[in-house]
Amino acid sequence: MSQTPHDLHAEFPGKTDELHTLKTEDAHFARLTEEYNAVNDRIHRSESRLDLLTEAEEEALRRERMVLKDKIARMLAGAGTTP
Repeated sequence: MSQTPHDLHAEFPGKTDELHTLKTEDAHFARLTEEYNAVNDRIHRSESRLDLLTEAEEEALRRERMVLKDKIARMLAGAGTTP
């Protein structure tokens, strides 16, 4: 199994347990991680020249990945606190 750059475990080292827990307990978080992984895979495939995208399409995907990563980071940060 090859490592796809920017996978969530690489982006959030030391947060493997929190990622797993939130994915199993929070449907919204699980959807965000699925979206992130799908977008990240499309970017990786484009960078590897398996799929050809325009520069604008790839840039839009990078922005989308960043937004998703920020949402995931906020949820991870809030996972250790009680409301």
